[in-house]
Amino acid sequence: MKLLENSSFEAINSQLTVETGDAHIIGRIESYSCKMAGDDKHMFKQFCQEGQPHVLEALSPPQTSGLSPSRLSKSQGGEDEGPLSDKCSRKTLFYLIATLNESFRPDYDFSTARSHEFSREPSLSWVVNAVNCSLFSAVREDFKALKPQLWNAVDEEICLAECDIYSYNPDLDSDPFGEDGSLWSFNYFFYNKRLKRIVFFSCRSIRQRAGHVAGGGGGGGGGRRRRWRQ
Repeated sequence: MKLLENSSFEAINSQLTVETGDAHIIGRIESYSCKMAGDDKHMFKQFCQEGQPHVLEALSPPQTSGLSPSRLSKSQGGEDEGPLSDKCSRKTLFYLIATLNESFRPDYDFSTARSHEFSREPSLSWVVNAVNCSLFSAVREDFKALKPQLWNAVDEEICLAECDIYSYNPDLDSDPFGEDGSLWSFNYFFYNKRLKRIVFFSCRSIRQRAGHVAGGGGGGGGGRRRRWRQ
């Protein structure tokens, strides 16, 4: 996976890292090419030892609860889901894991992540609304001006109407955002198969503590680290 330069995302990311008085909001949007080269090809070959690229892997259903202590819910119940909404190919699963590895490098290694830690989102509109509600509740009026700029930039980069949307919902032992003081977090992948590209949108809220300085970029210190399967 290769991180693609995007000046619009860089400008938005600077506005997604803010202090709200009682919490730190740390967010970022990144674009990755799915074209494999070098180490990616080696890791993909190793990954496929457990199954062929076209084999479908079972995903967890989208979460139906509201905000949890560690992350944001991803879906509303009662929506009609097709028979493949909770599955994806092993190749797609590899792209999701490789995106996490690249985004959180070198602090975390997600190579042992399993398919049940991911969900496929049935609705773009619900994901947009979930993100908007979360960020608006955190930064209030400051998000009103940023919202159209944010989603226009994402749409220009990935063409949202063509995307499959996935989320990463790990257990607390594997969650890079499962640190003490974490209020909520979300990790969304907007995957455009035609463009061979993924836009990764990750955000978390951390309770403000005296003398505490929140880290940016990766998962920050104190999180759990995954390692390659042997």
